[in-house]
Amino acid sequence: MAAALVMARAPVAGACKTRLEPLLGPEGCARLQAVLIDVAMAWAAEAVGPGRVLLALDGAAGWGHTPACVAQPAGSLGERITAGVTEAFARFGGPLLVIGTDMPRLGRAHAAAALADMDAGADASFGPALDGGYYLLALREPRAELLALAPQDWGGPTVLAKTLRIAAELELDIGLLRTERDLDTPVDAAAFLADPLTPVAVRAALEP
Repeated sequence: MAAALVMARAPVAGACKTRLEPLLGPEGCARLQAVLIDVAMAWAAEAVGPGRVLLALDGAAGWGHTPACVAQPAGSLGERITAGVTEAFARFGGPLLVIGTDMPRLGRAHAAAALADMDAGADASFGPALDGGYYLLALREPRAELLALAPQDWGGPTVLAKTLRIAAELELDIGLLRTERDLDTPVDAAAFLADPLTPVAVRAALEP
């Protein structure tokens, strides 16, 4: 039975969605982040069931959320995701769907495709993002080696490419979902505002 891990920054002004501050200001970015967490948690609960979702929060641990919420440890993004994956597998087993909060247009089809890859024997499945990262990672079992990029390699346009290179070296079977846009910049915000599939609450939070 599948489970889900949501990796998120706490909705603290000045510490989240900072690239959108020219559009929304620090407080507006914090409000948007709170909405994005709610959307991600709702998607995860629908995808795997409400009792099989773990929220790993960077800052303000325990911020008003059930089900389970744990604090992200210090370290690189890879180390923090690895810690969350380890905890989620220990609690729920797998397969595991791992998401952030930057792609609020996740739907049933994304979960179904990733879990279909797991059922077909894939070791992992990625949802590629337009910026070169990935918006979803599905794992059949913990694979810390897939997240072992150097700290400086996280956040750039080659995150997914370098991760897939590691997967190839390990001879892992990898699935790929359709490419989607992350919500990071004012240009992204304009695209999401123009997209009729963007959730109403996200659209409202994106209005300057």
